[in-house]
Amino acid sequence: MSNLERDPVELRCHAEGAGAAIEVLRPRDVPLGGPRAMPVRRTLPQRGRTTIGAWCFADHYGPDDVAETGGMVVPPHPHTGLQTVSWLFQGEIEHRDSTGSHALVRPGAVNLMTAGHGISHSEVSTPTTTTLHGVQLWVALPDGSRDVAPFFEHAEVGEATVDDAVVRVFVGTLPGLDDEAAVTVFTPLVAAQIDLPAGGEAWIELEPGFEHGILVDRGPVQLAIAATEDEDPGAMVGGDPLAVAGHTATLERAELGYLPPRHEGVRLRADAEPARVVLLGGTPFGEELVMWWNFIGRSHEEVAEFRRQWQSEVIGRDNPDGRFGTVADYPGEALPAPELPTVRLKPRS
Repeated sequence: MSNLERDPVELRCHAEGAGAAIEVLRPRDVPLGGPRAMPVRRTLPQRGRTTIGAWCFADHYGPDDVAETGGMVVPPHPHTGLQTVSWLFQGEIEHRDSTGSHALVRPGAVNLMTAGHGISHSEVSTPTTTTLHGVQLWVALPDGSRDVAPFFEHAEVGEATVDDAVVRVFVGTLPGLDDEAAVTVFTPLVAAQIDLPAGGEAWIELEPGFEHGILVDRGPVQLAIAATEDEDPGAMVGGDPLAVAGHTATLERAELGYLPPRHEGVRLRADAEPARVVLLGGTPFGEELVMWWNFIGRSHEEVAEFRRQWQSEVIGRDNPDGRFGTVADYPGEALPAPELPTVRLKPRS
């Protein structure tokens, strides 16, 4: 997926209550793709928070009527230093990449593409798709793994019942569940879809060493986390030991709630309507990143060189077997890179 947010107007996080443990990140609308840009809602990165674990990018889209929006049409474009994770609720997307992979993204299965040293790919919703609805996520690769050879993985995902919730873990694993998603990660991570019926609730166990984000697809959803051992719980809210002041939040659709490490679980509760969230988590990512367009590097010079190679080798057709290769059988031209800003790209930590 191509990040065309060339000059993002980023929002700072806000928290509910002074010293709150739950931060609420509000989305911003950005265009995605080439000339037929599809609108998406972006919650990561933001000025106040660049990563959640190694998750560094989260786009949420739909449900979109493809007859009105034209669906997803993202021509071949490059990536470096990251993984893309495609997860759908509705619809179907055709994926092609420069490793020769050709796959369909469908609900109930995860597609994970590791860009590493460099890759190019295209994403187009299929002609039979009438509604498109899902999330596109990026994972930053750690310095020791960010130059790995590119590869692609597709895996079917099972489901489990936790209290009133149906849980589908599509990256990593959750405490208390036996299954682990059959895709490769380079830092400890988790991603899961959690569905609740109207009025339902569930206690979801978390890895205490992870920080987590809860992105609401259907809501609102009420969150509650317990105070950590070294916190003064203060006054309980409504006699509920989990509803400690500053440790509860109500998330509306498309908002993301951030939970810091050292929490062993979160309680999710649906309102009068069914709810669906995507849970993301991982160990805090301690490296600085330079993120621009579809590249992740460690310096301005490195990212500028990635852009130069893409423009020369692929757009200029100087070396189709270079860093990014070519996407076979795509019926159109690759996507040119935007111009670099006139100031140096700054690392984000």
